[in-house]
Amino acid sequence: MKRRLALAVAFSALLAVSACGSSDDKDTGSSGSGSAEKVVIYSARDKSVTDYVVEQFTTKNPEYKGKVEVLNMGAQEVLERVRAEKANPQASVWWGGTQQGLAAGASEGLLESWQPSFASKIDTRYKDAEGRWFGEILLPEVIMYNNKALTPETAPKDWDDLVDPKWKDKIIIRDVAASGTMRSIYASMIQRYTADGSNPQPGYDWLRKLDANTVEYAANPSDLYLKMSREQGVVSAWNLQDILLQANEKMPFGYVMPASGAPVLVDGVAAVKGGNSEGAKKFLDFLFDDALRASLAKDYFQIPAVDIAEKPEWLTKLDLKPMNVDWDVIGKNETAWITHWNAQIKGKG
Repeated sequence: MKRRLALAVAFSALLAVSACGSSDDKDTGSSGSGSAEKVVIYSARDKSVTDYVVEQFTTKNPEYKGKVEVLNMGAQEVLERVRAEKANPQASVWWGGTQQGLAAGASEGLLESWQPSFASKIDTRYKDAEGRWFGEILLPEVIMYNNKALTPETAPKDWDDLVDPKWKDKIIIRDVAASGTMRSIYASMIQRYTADGSNPQPGYDWLRKLDANTVEYAANPSDLYLKMSREQGVVSAWNLQDILLQANEKMPFGYVMPASGAPVLVDGVAAVKGGNSEGAKKFLDFLFDDALRASLAKDYFQIPAVDIAEKPEWLTKLDLKPMNVDWDVIGKNETAWITHWNAQIKGKG
């Protein structure tokens, strides 16, 4: 009996030691990194940007080291994924979305409402009145070309040049339906012809001519860049920031600011309702840190929605010509317009 009791006491002590050891294994040290919950981010930003920002964020907030996961995808894909996961949210942050996409997410109850300190710095045109999304950067949509095949003089000068038969089979376009950038460009082309959105047919006719000149629709941005660099297509329409980022990585890309103006998107951020609210808010606060915004403007070609004190040289020299676009009209009609394009125009020009 005494032997059994001694064994029981020894076994209990061993369990206690094991439990302590298990607890120690979970403790990641004095930095406090064990106390923070994982933050999952769905982002339409270029991976070079997200990698840099996450590194800066975790350096400043070491408790999140190894606990920030970024899934890079198209802006429209972010909306559709957050929408599909509404009953069981998997993401905490939506980072990089069009104004109309974020507005749709807000109206569907997908985004958390809050009033961060940086909200007061943002123009009312660039944020949701109820604090459900905030504009981070402005994205001009321009004409992109392969600068080994074309020069600034021989590249298209304006949007209507893209439907000239001379460019047949020389244009390659990022798959439209999955891309917030392309949906916005195509919707802007339609809205040029219908101020209130009531008659999209002239815009559809224009897009049919563009489709006739399009040799291929690239599955994703990486596919677009690869095929453009190989001259499988030498002209495209894309956002200025990503063109400059790729050119900075020695890709053979140049751009033309369209003579009639560039659609300028408000590209924003939001906290996903039902996600890790604490982590999301801390990360979004960091995105509006003045030093970070200055660094992103200088090294990653971002145009901040909130003005910065010292602009990099490239930004001071940017001859931006905004197109007169009614984003409210586009927000109401984009889904129907792109659905029609996808079913009735794509591949039929």
